[in-house]
Amino acid sequence: MAVINLREYGEYSRLKLLAMQVVEGFITGLHKSPFHGFSVEFAEHRIYNTGESTRHIDWKLYGRTGKLFVKKYEEETNLRCQIVIDSSSSMYFPEGKYNKISFAVECSAVLVELLRRQRDAVGISVFNEKLDLHTQSRSTPVHLKMLYTELEKLWHPFTPDKERKTFAAEALHNIAEAVHKRSLVIIFSDMIGTGGIQRENDLFAALQHLKHKKHEVLLFHVTNKEKEEEFSFSNRPYKFIDMESGVEVKVHPAEVKERYLAAMNAYRKELILRCRQYHIDFIEAHIDLGFRQILLPYLVKRMKMQ
Repeated sequence: MAVINLREYGEYSRLKLLAMQVVEGFITGLHKSPFHGFSVEFAEHRIYNTGESTRHIDWKLYGRTGKLFVKKYEEETNLRCQIVIDSSSSMYFPEGKYNKISFAVECSAVLVELLRRQRDAVGISVFNEKLDLHTQSRSTPVHLKMLYTELEKLWHPFTPDKERKTFAAEALHNIAEAVHKRSLVIIFSDMIGTGGIQRENDLFAALQHLKHKKHEVLLFHVTNKEKEEEFSFSNRPYKFIDMESGVEVKVHPAEVKERYLAAMNAYRKELILRCRQYHIDFIEAHIDLGFRQILLPYLVKRMKMQ
């Protein structure tokens, strides 16, 4: 990974420094991967389409890469992106250590930095029981600084407000109406809500609303793989607490593991099926597997939207 000189970037926050370092390392890695066409020049270039004028081909870049790229101009780099973060109580699992909200915030900061380098406009929305924050997408330095400030507020409060429930459907409906121009909407959520089947139906209706407004949607399903998907707990009794409702249950993990895993697998399959139905990109995002699992799907989607 590329190393950033902290003295040179002393004016930046730790979150922005992290984002810059991750993006630098990611771009460097692309030079050595099958995605070489997404190299560091992607902010100013696009792939040459056969049959168009050769007037703006960057021949120096062709000499270095062996591939044809056309120089981009400001009006061509006009992707709008709305990053949506679920900040409900369940996103603060596991408590007391690196958790889902920290991962979602860091991913969002990294995407903001990548979008900045591509001169794209970006906004952020944060929801739980209500829509806590919604900014329009812009690309000005003042706006981007404000986004980092808001992300910093979410980054390190490891103790969540108790019983902040997820009402994603209402928030997503509001976002669909508030984002006026066609955008790429990127959602970070564990998709753990309250209210049963009806709430789930409401959620997918809201996702369909985003598609109806001609937005492209990337849904990153944020999970703690070890605890939430594999249900890996020691062989002793535990007290499990629902972080959104506060309900407590004392149980031995071995007694419920099989039923729990069956229910979680069924729910995940339903999520995937419904997302395919509505042409929404569904990506598993495990908090311990790093940022590449986020950046590659984003970059592939962005290239398809050009």
